[in-house]
Amino acid sequence: MADGYCVKCKTKREMKDAKEVKMKNGRKAMKGKCSKCGTGMYRILGK
Repeated sequence: MADGYCVKCKTKREMKDAKEVKMKNGRKAMKGKCSKCGTGMYRILGK
């Protein structure tokens, strides 16, 4: 699973239901939900 920073929990957590998406500028990102509180999370990946 992917991990990212949850703004609500203010800590690094694993993403639930994470999937890879492509942003408007062409870069890849992971989009999912926080495993603890359910807040939407977003992590920009490398090229």
